[in-house]
Amino acid sequence: MSGQSTTRTASGGSTGTKPAGSRLGQRLSGVAVALGMVLFLGGFAWAAVVYRPYTVPTTSMTPTIGAGDRVLAQRIDADDIRRGDVVVFNEATWADVPVVKRVVAVGGDTVSCCQGGKLKVNGKEIDEPYLAEDTAGRLANFPSVTVPEGRLFLLGDERSGSVDSTAHLTDAANGTVSRKAVQGRVEAVVWPMNGMLPAPSGFEKLGPVSQPGPLPTMVALVIAGTVLILGGAAYGPLAKRSAASRARTRGNAEPARGH
Repeated sequence: MSGQSTTRTASGGSTGTKPAGSRLGQRLSGVAVALGMVLFLGGFAWAAVVYRPYTVPTTSMTPTIGAGDRVLAQRIDADDIRRGDVVVFNEATWADVPVVKRVVAVGGDTVSCCQGGKLKVNGKEIDEPYLAEDTAGRLANFPSVTVPEGRLFLLGDERSGSVDSTAHLTDAANGTVSRKAVQGRVEAVVWPMNGMLPAPSGFEKLGPVSQPGPLPTMVALVIAGTVLILGGAAYGPLAKRSAASRARTRGNAEPARGH
């Protein structure tokens, strides 16, 4: 008899650790994680190129945007600015910081306030559902202004306390701002998570208004990527748990053998 001891493994057994789940499942989970990473990172990268974040410091755009709210502004060409847009701009004669206001008139328009408590542009009264319900009685009157070509007339949604075009009517440009001063069009409030700004439907009677940018698509990409990453990563643990459960079931079902 040899003095050496021997060890045996169970029939068909292996001393190595085998990944749980089928080979096809493992491949599919890897593909899901890889695709999820592409969608997740791609959505964020796309957003970083198209949008810029800003913090609104004042209450001049309430109730649409509150003081301290974090917004995303889409980078746009000056020619793409339309009536009703909420824009971020930097005008040296106003302030040396980015300012957020709403475009109510563009070059060639004639704007005035207030007849029947409503803003009037090119002779048409504008419905502004984004204003607070008690705003009509507090709207400040201002004389008719014809906006020069290439410039914009801007108001805050909190009309009684906003330092906007009406506060600069005595300036050389009658309170208007150059289109080229605009840095972006605000599309959503992301903190708090109030979501997309409502469409300025009251200006549609004067011409087309801006359509939403690609932000919803970017959010969908990030969410889809997150789901794929989590789903792919969960396959291994779930398959392992399932295999262990089947093994216990087989063990419980095996009849006892007598000696």
